Amino acid sequence: MPVWDDISSAISAATGASFAIQSRAGIAGGCINAAYRIDGCGQSYFVKLNDAAKAAMFEAEAAGLSEIARTRTLRVPHPICQGVNAGQAWLVLEYIELNRNNASKGNAASMRELGAGLARMHESAAPRFGWHRDNTIGATPQINTQNADWMTFWRDHRLGYQLRLAAANGHGGRLQKSGERLLGGMNALLASHQPRPSLLHGDLWGGNIGFASDGQPLVFDPAVYYGDREADLAMTELFGGFSTDFHAAYRDRASVDAGYAVRKTLYNLYHVLNHLNLFGGSYLAQAQNMIAQLLAEKG
Repeated sequence: MPVWDDISSAISAATGASFAIQSRAGIAGGCINAAYRIDGCGQSYFVKLNDAAKAAMFEAEAAGLSEIARTRTLRVPHPICQGVNAGQAWLVLEYIELNRNNASKGNAASMRELGAGLARMHESAAPRFGWHRDNTIGATPQINTQNADWMTFWRDHRLGYQLRLAAANGHGGRLQKSGERLLGGMNALLASHQPRPSLLHGDLWGGNIGFASDGQPLVFDPAVYYGDREADLAMTELFGGFSTDFHAAYRDRASVDAGYAVRKTLYNLYHVLNHLNLFGGSYLAQAQNMIAQLLAEKG
């Protein structure tokens, strides 16, 4: 396939060392991209492939990984190069061998290191919420238009955007009516909370963390933006995969503000709505129940 010749040439240009693919193996686990490990000349790389229309998605992913790497807090796969060829977009990353021997993915020390590293990453701040470019959350566009007001940003570019997508996907009725009430009453839930714009991973569930063979934690597949650090923390509680050691280490460095239990539902609603838009109606009841809980809190 011509795309592999282009990838080899691009790796050589990016690294300054001649590279040719000697072996290629598919890697299972992703539902959005095709993924491969390629080996040659004593080096290994991780490659993602998708339709050429996804080139901007890969560019944003590489930029997000670089944004996290710049903080020197959590390890990420280093972006090598990206491009488009023969109708396919591709992204080449550093290949990191993960420890797959432990069902929980990381021991207590590794989880503590992950929690402390996330807290340090959240100390990286920006003047406004959002980011200098849009990216994706899963396969869904994520709008990062910058705003100085967190409540407005979350209402318009997170929940409001997902609710509009849901309406376009045929999820109207009760979801839209209660969703509109929630958007209109957002001030009651966030007015007393004034977070600073912290660097967020943005899609921090258990499938986007790993541990190298030496136990060092790493994160990948980010949906980076600057926002309330509690939005990252909330997602670690949505699908599981993060131990009590992780949470204790995070809170040792960064305490959680009063009212987090309510905001956690508000922030995780974004991801549940996104799952509704990506995967269908099995998430509808969960989204409706979360909105009902928030409306009850709002009073």
